Amino acid sequence: MRRSRKNSGGDDADVDMTPMLDIVFIMLIFFIVTATFLDETGVDLTQPPPPPDDLDTPPPDNPAITVYVDNRDSCSVDGERTGCDRVLLRVEKLLADKPNAAVILRMDEAAKHKILIELKDGLDSAGLSSKIEIVRNS
Repeated sequence: MRRSRKNSGGDDADVDMTPMLDIVFIMLIFFIVTATFLDETGVDLTQPPPPPDDLDTPPPDNPAITVYVDNRDSCSVDGERTGCDRVLLRVEKLLADKPNAAVILRMDEAAKHKILIELKDGLDSAGLSSKIEIVRNS
C-alpha cells in the first residue's frame, strides 16, 4: 500500500520520547546510587533521674576566693587588705586551706586595668583558673 501525502498545510511531526525517558531514568538511578546520606543524630529526650529523697544531706560546698581591687587601686583577698604584689601568695595560702576553690577577680570599673592584667597573668602562670567580674558603681 502506498501512502498518499496530503499537503493540507499542517505537518504532524511526532517526537519519540522514549530515548529521553531512558536517559532521565539512567540519571535518576545514577544520582540515587552515588548520593551520600548523612547519619544525623537525634536529640536525646530522656529525662534525668529524680533527685534522691535524702534531704538531710547538705549540698556540696563550693568555696571561692575573692580578690577585690577597689577604685583606689588597693587589693583585698577574702576581705583582708593586702598589697597587690602579694595577692598571689595570699591566694596560694588560702588554696592550701580550701582545695578546689574558685578564684574570682572583682574589679571596680575605676581601677587601673594594669593591676587586673598583672593579677590575671600571675594567677594563670601559677596554673590557677580565675573568673573576672567588673563592679559598676551606679
